[in-house]
Amino acid sequence: MAATRFTKMAYSSADEIVFGTAKSPVSYGFGIKVGAGRVIPELNYGPRPGTEKDPARLKKEYVDYISKDALLRAVTLGFPDLQLETEWISQMGNKKFSTPVVEGQKEITEKFHNEYGICTAVRQTLPDQREAEEGLRPGMKGKHLYPEALFGCAEVACENGADLLSCETMGGKELADHAVTTGDVVAFLYGVGYLGAIDMEYVWSEFANIAKKSKTTLGGDTNCSGANTSMFMAGGMLDQDVQKTFSAVTRAISAARTIVAMECGATGPDKDCGYEGPIIKTITGRPAAQEGKNCQCAHADLQGNLMAQICDVWSNESVEYHPEFGGSSVQCWLGSLGYEVALMNCAIATGNEKTLRDLYMITDRTRGPEGYMLAFDNAYKVGEAIAKEGKNIYLRAKAAGLTAAKVVKAGNEAKELGLTTKQRDVLNNIIKELEALPAEEAKFFEYCDKKYADVPNYTKKNYGL
Repeated sequence: MAATRFTKMAYSSADEIVFGTAKSPVSYGFGIKVGAGRVIPELNYGPRPGTEKDPARLKKEYVDYISKDALLRAVTLGFPDLQLETEWISQMGNKKFSTPVVEGQKEITEKFHNEYGICTAVRQTLPDQREAEEGLRPGMKGKHLYPEALFGCAEVACENGADLLSCETMGGKELADHAVTTGDVVAFLYGVGYLGAIDMEYVWSEFANIAKKSKTTLGGDTNCSGANTSMFMAGGMLDQDVQKTFSAVTRAISAARTIVAMECGATGPDKDCGYEGPIIKTITGRPAAQEGKNCQCAHADLQGNLMAQICDVWSNESVEYHPEFGGSSVQCWLGSLGYEVALMNCAIATGNEKTLRDLYMITDRTRGPEGYMLAFDNAYKVGEAIAKEGKNIYLRAKAAGLTAAKVVKAGNEAKELGLTTKQRDVLNNIIKELEALPAEEAKFFEYCDKKYADVPNYTKKNYGL
């Protein structure tokens, strides 16, 4: 299906946007309603090493241990909703491993819904094992046929009971890796904002066709392979491998890529690890899944509270299944996750949602450039820039990056956001580089195709160009 571009904002102002409510709520699974007035907890997990050795053992790990443990704890603590997310391990590319897991999780979530009244659903997140050197599209004769396998995984998930389908696609990663390691914002714009958007449209149009057959809800994507790499390399206060001003700009650019899933039919909630989610919600009005303070089992960042500001689904990211003092790991992290969601929903019920939203945001607003840019008022500005150039994937990605850079610079000049000399230098250079780029997409492509011709594994054939 053809992509339908977003060219205007879903909200008339940033202050309209709150957690738990979206302009376009979505329902699926067994009673799950997202963006309809309360936040939904989403538990993410990983199996223990060794359980992937045979299908029966893997099913037991995911269904009899992980899913059952989590559902029992949710009922024990009185949580009204629980969404499970299974991020497929590589072995699940073989349907002998994935089919029993998908079927089993569907069955057990329905059982708990019927017996206890808890609203349940499972998000099945596919592995994108495609490699640029082997080809990103079917028929490119890579020895592993990974593009064909990706769409095969989507069919298995949808046919066997996935309530929500998501993926973390890899298009543009070869340029993103080069960009992050060299500090080249133009390479990131080309790889993620431009080529990545082209790949997203190709992949998500096919996902939409597959999901339509079984009426599976399409969640969304994330630029985990690009913007998250940039963010994690920028790290915390002690890290200097990547400047945080660079990370903030790459995150904004990634939003112009991630939104393509929704332009191809995804309704949300999008993927939790897409920290660009607040920007996308401002444009689309569709539910946002986010992670932050309750995902310390997986990683740390500088905006753990802020990311909860306008979420509709709140996630722990991922935790390996193992015993802890309070129960299994999934039970313990669900407790942390579920009580945070309960606080959000209490704020909604008592009319204090904007107060809590603002406190979440203010807590981390000035901790770093990326959090500053993602604060909902600033995320709205980046969203406006994307929507204004919405019909052109190059111009909107460029506008997103340039707007983010200027937002961060303005915050520093107003003495609200502190930056080091190096961070300011990088930021000023980014602005100069982006402003110097041509206004015409064809000229931009010609320039970048020549400039990055020697980047390992880059070939325009992967993008149908």
